[in-house]
Amino acid sequence: MKPLLTAAAASLLAGCATLPSAPVAGRDPSDPAVRVAPARYASVMAGTADHRPVPPRPWAEQNQGVAPKKPGGL
Repeated sequence: MKPLLTAAAASLLAGCATLPSAPVAGRDPSDPAVRVAPARYASVMAGTADHRPVPPRPWAEQNQGVAPKKPGGL
């Protein structure tokens, strides 16, 4: 049991001993010479819809809009 525990501890410590590699995609973010796009202003309210309550419409008008159409066009 002790050799297994020792091997597990050694493999965990070996994983922490190496430095991580440089980023794979793009340039190194810690390099101060890297050019970045300037930040631009974007309104937090852009593209929102108004969801304020509206007064109810008459119920007869509402029913006419959802009622099935009568055959014969009457």
